[in-house]
Amino acid sequence: MTTLKSGPTVDFHSVLAAAARAPEIPEAADVYGWLCGSWDLSILRYRGIDISAQRLTGEVHAARVLEGRAVQDVWIMPRRDGSPAADPTMNMYGTTLRSWDPSIQAWRIAWTNPIRSHREEQIGNWNGRNIEQNGTRADGTQTRWTFTEITPNSFHWRGEAMYPNQTTWTLEGEFLATRRL
Repeated sequence: MTTLKSGPTVDFHSVLAAAARAPEIPEAADVYGWLCGSWDLSILRYRGIDISAQRLTGEVHAARVLEGRAVQDVWIMPRRDGSPAADPTMNMYGTTLRSWDPSIQAWRIAWTNPIRSHREEQIGNWNGRNIEQNGTRADGTQTRWTFTEITPNSFHWRGEAMYPNQTTWTLEGEFLATRRL
């Protein structure tokens, strides 16, 4: 039997986190650097349902990771302050990893929300002053997620889907974010 030797314990977060954008990513291509930090969310729509009257809130936390070649975030709904969602199917605790891919000059996005067994893969980049992410789900549904009205302290996020055999986009999710100061 072989015994594996291990070195000293390393703080996982210290090897994941990065202080700055990797130098090989052009500044103009730093699509998600502004997202780094903590944000409070007001949820207007989720899973295609208008829930604005429920006043459901959430939070987002983002940081540079993987030597500055990616931006990772955690989207949480409802907020962790102990306020339960009125409907448990509205719970979300997921993460997005946005990795720069120099071969396509765009960002590869992988989202997972284990609480709902939901995964998405998309490609993201600037679309004028907005950010647009596009992908296709396993069932053929096209997805389009956009960040609009981006300022240093706020943004509007919309998630849309075009289901198979449809010709129009359906709004599935909508969040208004305000940076925590």
